[in-house]
Amino acid sequence: EKFYKGKGIKVLSLFFIDKVKNYREYDANGTPVKGKFAGWFEEIYSQEIAKPAYGGLLPYAVDEVHNGYFSQDSKGRVKDTEGESQADYDTYKLIMQDKEKLLDPEIPLRFIFSHSALREGWDSPNVFQICTLNETKSEIKKRQEIGRGLRLSVNQNGERIFDRNINKLTVIANERYEDFAKALQKEIQEDCGVDFSGRVKNRGGRQKVNFRKGFEADPKFLQIWEKIKFYTRYSVDYKTDELIFTSAKAVKNMPETKKSAIKSTKKKVLITKEGVDGMLVSDSINDDYGIRFEIPDMLAYIQAKTELTRHTILEILKKSGKLGEVFLNPQLFMDNAVGVIKEVLCELMVDGIKYEKIGDKIYEMQLFEDNELEIYLDQFTFAVNNQDKTIYENYIPLDSSVENQFARDCESSEDIEFYFKLPFWFKINTPIGTYNPDWAVVFKREKKIYFVAETKGQGQELRGSEKLKIKCGTEHFKKFEDVRFKGPISSVSELV
Repeated sequence: EKFYKGKGIKVLSLFFIDKVKNYREYDANGTPVKGKFAGWFEEIYSQEIAKPAYGGLLPYAVDEVHNGYFSQDSKGRVKDTEGESQADYDTYKLIMQDKEKLLDPEIPLRFIFSHSALREGWDSPNVFQICTLNETKSEIKKRQEIGRGLRLSVNQNGERIFDRNINKLTVIANERYEDFAKALQKEIQEDCGVDFSGRVKNRGGRQKVNFRKGFEADPKFLQIWEKIKFYTRYSVDYKTDELIFTSAKAVKNMPETKKSAIKSTKKKVLITKEGVDGMLVSDSINDDYGIRFEIPDMLAYIQAKTELTRHTILEILKKSGKLGEVFLNPQLFMDNAVGVIKEVLCELMVDGIKYEKIGDKIYEMQLFEDNELEIYLDQFTFAVNNQDKTIYENYIPLDSSVENQFARDCESSEDIEFYFKLPFWFKINTPIGTYNPDWAVVFKREKKIYFVAETKGQGQELRGSEKLKIKCGTEHFKKFEDVRFKGPISSVSELV
């Protein structure tokens, strides 16, 4: 909570317990009273929140920050359940209705106690801690429990957070979970082909990435940072006639829209000494099921997805010659049309994109300090030897062998005066999402050249969105004096 609060991310913790009475009981008059778990929680929480390090962190009463979600009987008393009853369904429905409230930082509730594993329908992405105070008997339950913490977190604006240094789940498990974890890994490996070799790591083996002391005042760093630290906004310019023509051609070339069909496969079960097997008896497909459906407001649907005018959308569909296919499978046709139209629209917008600085708005130096990194060392991590040439003191976290080799070459090359991996929060806005370039490099020969570079493997085929984002990067850095953008490149030698 202390680390994420400033980022607008609310932290939730889940406790799975074996008996409801351990959290909530009732006296002779039917008045709810705290169970031993609730009492212990409030005692320990009060001790921790009173420490100076957490002063003002959560300005709520202790009984406001925790609650239990349990099924109720006819008298409104909570009770033990197995997670499959109608009462459970009512409980889960309540949680689902309030799940957006749970993500509001102004709502005090942070710690949730539950008796049975929450069903798959409950999708609160900000569960960062799971504590199992029960002995779960079935593997399905255990998977459900762990699954509650495997969503990508969101901030207070509802935006997904993709930073792997933030999306970390901590499981405080009972003694039987270690065996379960091993069995689960084996099962996933057998069913899905996922190899866990070398991927399961000791939490104690994480290393903090340290920035070199005083790097923010180093003239070698400042000479390029002062040039690229500005926020920008973009504007786009494209011709509607070109959009209609190109989009109509793309819709025309879409895969044929076919009617929804019911496929029936009949097999015979064979039981032999070797085991159970199956033998195909028949296969049939029927798309003549006689069900009539209403045609939705196609223009409104596509308009909501693309933000184009109804007139433009109608012209695209008419010129495509495929408008009749909407009667075969309206939803499939509309979704396919949205996909190709958005693809054409993005390409045209990027072709006509222009950037400008947003006044004096800059990436503050404080961001380096506020976004500390912890990593597991792997074959891609680069261990810094010459600290004078970069902002890092010990390690540079990297994602590929290409990046690792690039860092090695930057450190050893006499032509490179200074380099560093651009942090994850250094992002350029584009029509297709944000773009985070890879490197900032100061190249010196007869004169200094300031590069921002994007590294990719030699011969690596880029996705369409990657190509467009790199093109946006090129246009973005045209607004910065003496800064050249190069990408994609696979080595330092390609800079010049």
